[in-house]
Amino acid sequence: MSAMKKIEEVTVKDDEPMSRHTSWRAGGVARHYVQAQSLTALASYIAALDKDEDILWLGLGSNLLVRDGGFDGTVIATQGVMTQLAIVDESGIDDATVYVGAGIASAKLARFCSKHGLVGAEFFAGIPGLVGGALAMNAGAFGGETWSLVIEVETMNRQGEIKRRAASEFEYGYRSVKGLADEWFVSATLRLKKKPVAGNTVDIKQLLAKRAASQPTGVASCGSVFWNPEGHYAAQLIENCQLKGKRIGGAVVSQKHANFIINDNDATAEDIESLILLVQKTVKDETGILLHPEVKIVGNSRSGDSQR
Repeated sequence: MSAMKKIEEVTVKDDEPMSRHTSWRAGGVARHYVQAQSLTALASYIAALDKDEDILWLGLGSNLLVRDGGFDGTVIATQGVMTQLAIVDESGIDDATVYVGAGIASAKLARFCSKHGLVGAEFFAGIPGLVGGALAMNAGAFGGETWSLVIEVETMNRQGEIKRRAASEFEYGYRSVKGLADEWFVSATLRLKKKPVAGNTVDIKQLLAKRAASQPTGVASCGSVFWNPEGHYAAQLIENCQLKGKRIGGAVVSQKHANFIINDNDATAEDIESLILLVQKTVKDETGILLHPEVKIVGNSRSGDSQR
């Protein structure tokens, strides 16, 4: 069992199983797992950490695999903090700006904008994570991408300082964001269009129904495992290689959508990572195309390989 202690509005659990906090429901323990009651408390805690401590910010764990040997560092749980969500300027004729904390669920942001007559954030309903994670990887769904809406962000550095950064300070593309080292997203300000008086807008329920029809839901997965290579769909490449239903241990390639790997029967992180590598190798051997994982893989294997 993990040990737990309280430090000035911060709860720290030692040796916390990350299988409890990732959507794959697999993986080893984190040496320290931190939950703060406020951003101020979290900033103070991070500032006091050793400068060489490995830090991993965690949202809903929907795009993360922690190897079975665990994460030898500090995991920062962002759910429950950084939860501000408000319209900050709607004086424009055609658009408005929204301030959203990194700890807000992406689906909640989509519903908030729709409720307030703002258009452009509907795609967030299809992202199974928090806004912080969406910012970190330029997450997208249904043809929309996070950074197409970003005006500026707030970040926290290792000294616990909050910095305001313009979107222009970052390089972003398909499922990637390059920014400043050792800074983590705290919030974002987004520009959205106001709903026109006449004309239909995208219906969130219809988008979710479309996703449920084509993707496995209600199962232990991370969502899409691989980026789509330019000019191709990862799922189609995997399916063409006859890999639907391919299994290693408790991990299996979904029969419904080939770009999903499911924890079907108490899979270990090693089962899942081995299946990822097998899919990569098979697709590369048969098509010449190398698939790149969207999922972040961290920690040590049972044999003691170093973290990455």
